[in-house]
Amino acid sequence: MTTTADALDDVSRQNTSPAYEKWVQRTSWPLLGAALVFFAAYALPILHLGLDDWVATLCRAVVWITWAAFAVDYTVRLVLVPKKWMFVRRHWLDLVFIIIPVLRPLALLRLVTVFLVIDRHAGARLRERIGIYIAGGTVLLVFAAAVAVLDVERTAPGANITSFGDAIWWACATITTVGYGDVYPVTVLGRVIAVGLMIGGISLLGIVTASFASWFVEIVSKPAKAPRASRSELEELRAEVARLRSELGERRPTS
Repeated sequence: MTTTADALDDVSRQNTSPAYEKWVQRTSWPLLGAALVFFAAYALPILHLGLDDWVATLCRAVVWITWAAFAVDYTVRLVLVPKKWMFVRRHWLDLVFIIIPVLRPLALLRLVTVFLVIDRHAGARLRERIGIYIAGGTVLLVFAAAVAVLDVERTAPGANITSFGDAIWWACATITTVGYGDVYPVTVLGRVIAVGLMIGGISLLGIVTASFASWFVEIVSKPAKAPRASRSELEELRAEVARLRSELGERRPTS
């Protein structure tokens, strides 16, 4: 039985190469570190408005340097795959935030992407650690979306997301699809972030569903193993059979 995860892996294998796989394996963890650095440098000036000028300048420089690292990674991966347009279609979000720097908050979703790449190469270990990955990914996604929406909404005319507490509340209500409507983004970029948060939440739920479905199918498809008798039990059975044959032979009438 072919699962959704298997189908996605088949699509990936159709558009890959040894050089591409080697690049992905070597850069997954460094890119994860770059994404975390990006997140810290991006969030610090937003959460602490009174930073010294040199600290704010350093944070901006780090944001642009890590953005450049993502751009280099995307370009290298595009060069190494045989089917360029298939790659562009499957990694359109990476391309969007690289081409349009104003959408760089979307780079925060790169954290989730890198985790998925690492998990794909980890194989069955994903199911063993699914609780840790989903919990960590959900907290990270909520926090990242809250910081990003606060950055674009706080100074907008008519904004109602003006504090980090409001942003966290909005992010939690959005990712759970509750949507109370008491706080909401009023800018175009804020709504784009909201769409990304909703897609991220649905994707995390999909990972949970697919992983447990794959685990369940694997368990059901395994043939049941009959218990093996020990050597002493086999000897006892042989002795019992021999005894019964002897008794039958003694009771058999002679002609």
